[in-house]
Amino acid sequence: MFDAVATRYDLLNRVISLGLDQRWRRHTVEALALRPGAVVLDLATGTGDLALALLRHRTDVRVIGTDTSQRMLDVARTKAARFGDRVSFTTGDAQAIDLPDQSVDAVSMAFGIRNVEDRPRALREMARVTKPGGHIGILELTEPSRGALASLARAHVHHVVPWIGAMLSGSAEYRYLQRSIAAFPKPEAFADRMTEAGIRVLAMRPLTFGSVCLFVGMPGGVVP
Repeated sequence: MFDAVATRYDLLNRVISLGLDQRWRRHTVEALALRPGAVVLDLATGTGDLALALLRHRTDVRVIGTDTSQRMLDVARTKAARFGDRVSFTTGDAQAIDLPDQSVDAVSMAFGIRNVEDRPRALREMARVTKPGGHIGILELTEPSRGALASLARAHVHHVVPWIGAMLSGSAEYRYLQRSIAAFPKPEAFADRMTEAGIRVLAMRPLTFGSVCLFVGMPGGVVP
């Protein structure tokens, strides 16, 4: 499905998020607290929006973007061409990262962990490849449960998002988004999964009335 919507994916994100998705990514970049010369692994990079935000944030960082969709990566390469060898894109699976232990300074992932079949395994992989003291930032859509605007946000996810996605992508399968958000664990439960996978959770930040949550951690949780 991601191959099918690759050329319209950025437009879909802007429309469905009411233009807020880029702001959410900037929050993620800032939370990584990157040092000069850092190497960042951006998992589920898609069309490279978060990778580009990382490159713009610091002119001395290098980004490795991986994704399972080749057509999404083709779009990312075109968008990132002006950054030269500061960024590379390759096919890769978050559940089996093809990098040595403690080989990157930070790991980022935006709107991808929901789609990973074995999330604990992917989280353990993030902890494995991140250097001690490095940060892991995971940005994900969540279903608001509290607050005056929670019902409005839920209505947007359950009704407006599937309709817009199907209309712009030409694929009724875009309704998967609504189902996957509803099936994703509550933020507190997901934070517990991070800890169990070896990631010490530093922050859990709800954004935009809880429709998105930014999880920030570093290697050092308790692995059972």
